[in-house]
Order: sequence, then structure tokens, then C-alpha cells
Amino acid sequence: MEAIFRVDGATVQTSPFAAGPWDPGMQHGAAPASLICWAVERLPAAVPMRVARLTVDLMRPVPVAPLTVETEILREGRKIQLAAIRLLADGKEVVRASALRIRKDEVALPTDRPFPPLDLPPPEQGGDALGGAMSNTPFLSGLEMRNVKGAFNTPGPAAIWYRAARPIVEGAPLSPLMRAAIAADFCNGTSAFLSFKHWTFINADLTLSLAREPVGEWILLDAETWAGPDSIGIAAARLADRDGYFGRAVQSVLFEKR
Repeated sequence: MEAIFRVDGATVQTSPFAAGPWDPGMQHGAAPASLICWAVERLPAAVPMRVARLTVDLMRPVPVAPLTVETEILREGRKIQLAAIRLLADGKEVVRASALRIRKDEVALPTDRPFPPLDLPPPEQGGDALGGAMSNTPFLSGLEMRNVKGAFNTPGPAAIWYRAARPIVEGAPLSPLMRAAIAADFCNGTSAFLSFKHWTFINADLTLSLAREPVGEWILLDAETWAGPDSIGIAAARLADRDGYFGRAVQSVLFEKR
């Protein structure tokens, strides 16, 4: 399958498969979020580290067009590292992100259950989650989706397994962090309670917190959306793999009539 991005130094070429459901010229949020993960994991560190928290702010719609990626280490320490990542389109900042990386150090904890076990069926027991207008979204053509609670196009909370099949960066494998970020960006769509036909519910950001790295290719998103009376809400989810739950994701959502 054709990759979403081709990276040459700081320059990023974008394929049409990055497009989301709202506008064919605008990227799905999971595309730049996974590109940022790729950039973060390439940063040097004094000791082995992994991302514990990633926050992605969507400053403007991200076009399906060439991008520039910039990275900066804001704080370098023996235990934590804070990095900033920016994506620019035609010289304008479209995405700003921060990543907190923490030192990896094997430790024996005084418990045999450090994270909750999986309490929903595995992907093999789920139904095909794609359908309707969303099935024509270019970015979704590179995903497998299996719903095990609720459904993608049915209002209300839902739990869906996601497997990213399309490469994100040409020549680079999909890392566990990239897979988690791709699934996490579907919080608002997974748990939508308004009609996609009559409403848009675009997320302005994404925060991903990981207690551990996920294992395997399938990521479970167990999501729900809450809305206030002023067009603003949040979409939040528990993230799991076959071994159990490993993280949480939260988005700030803007609701607008089409």
C-alpha cells in the first residue's frame, strides 16, 4: 500500500490517502498525529526513553499538501525529556505538539495486576465497523475496524478495534506509539452521538497518556463523548491491546451544524 508521507529531511510530501471525512483537501487528524509520533521517536536521548504523554494541538486545518516538520528538545534530563514538534504548511504552523518522554527502567512491582485486563471481545469476534459515508474516507481505506460494543455509525458510546495497515512514513515501520495515536484520534467518531449527515464534530486537539507501550497491531478504543450546552465537548477513551488496558485518550470537540 502507498504510504501516507514521504519524508526527505525536514520536507514531507503528503499522499491523497491522508484525507479525512470533512474535506478531501484536509487531512484526517490521525495522519499528522502519527507523523508527529514518528518524528518524536527519532529524537536522540541520553538514556532509553519512551513517550508517556503526547499532546497534539491542531492550530489550523492540515492540508493534503507538502509539510515541513520541526523538532526541538525543550528539556533534557536523566529521567525526563520534553520535546516540541511543529508541522508547517506553506510556512504557516498547522500543528503544534509536545511529547513527554520518561526513562525506561525495568522494575518489579509488588502486584501481579499492574493494569486492568481486557473485558471486551477480541477483534476476531467483532463486526465490520465501516459503512455509510465514512467508508469512502481516504484515510480509512488503510484501516481495519472491528466493533465489539455499539457501532461506528450508531449514536452513543462504542468500543472498536483498529488496525492500521497502510504505512505512514515511507520505508518506516509502524511503531506501537504510532498505532496508539492513530486509534486514539478516532475518539470523537467512535463515540459520536450526533448524525454525521447533519453535524460536524471536529476535534481541536488530542492528548494521549500511556502507562505502557501497546503490544501487537490491534488497538481497542473504548470511547464516549460528553457535550456541554455551548457547542463544546470532550471525547475520551480507554486504550487496550490483547493483553489489557494501557492508556487513555482525550479530545476537545467542537459541534457545528452542517
